[in-house]
Amino acid sequence: MRRWTARAGRWNSTRPPLPATPAPLPRYAANAVRIIGGRCRGRTIRFPAAAELRPTPDRVRETLFNWLGQDLTGRSTLEPYAGSGALSLEALSRGARSATAIDRDPKLVAALAANARLLGLDAGLVARRGDARVLLERDERRYDVVFCDPPFADDPWDWLLPACARLLAPGGAVYVEAAHAIAPAAGLSLAREGRAGQVVYHLFRPG
Repeated sequence: MRRWTARAGRWNSTRPPLPATPAPLPRYAANAVRIIGGRCRGRTIRFPAAAELRPTPDRVRETLFNWLGQDLTGRSTLEPYAGSGALSLEALSRGARSATAIDRDPKLVAALAANARLLGLDAGLVARRGDARVLLERDERRYDVVFCDPPFADDPWDWLLPACARLLAPGGAVYVEAAHAIAPAAGLSLAREGRAGQVVYHLFRPG
């Protein structure tokens, strides 16, 4: 716009100030999820991009931990396809005694360990790089909760669900995310099921 300036005796042009340059986005800003419960509630974890990485959305995680009773104090968990590790860190935030997280991508394993340190959850985390099938076949421990969220393209359910059933402690639960409904393996029964977009999620119990 133009404004008359009496002292100068002429019209002056004025422009509104330019907006401030936005601050640079933090590293991995597009790859971040929030912890939604427990002592680390509201904290954000960040992780590198990786093929077929699908962190469980907040709404689905909220439903899952409602199914599990919110408080996981003293329980042990296993996450064979950890990815971002959000489920393992969420479990530790909610009081889990230990969380074993496995992934074949070394960058994701390193980011998971770093996030656990930043959140003060590293004492309970066991982060392992390797092939889920090989490590599960060698494992003789028992877990109270097993989180199963493999890449959809892998479709490993013919061996993965029986392996999880073998490692499950009495009274435990196996959580499953897949692109389609999954039938329970021998020794398991479907306790709960839901859908979010193209994802079908299930909770299996012994029985």
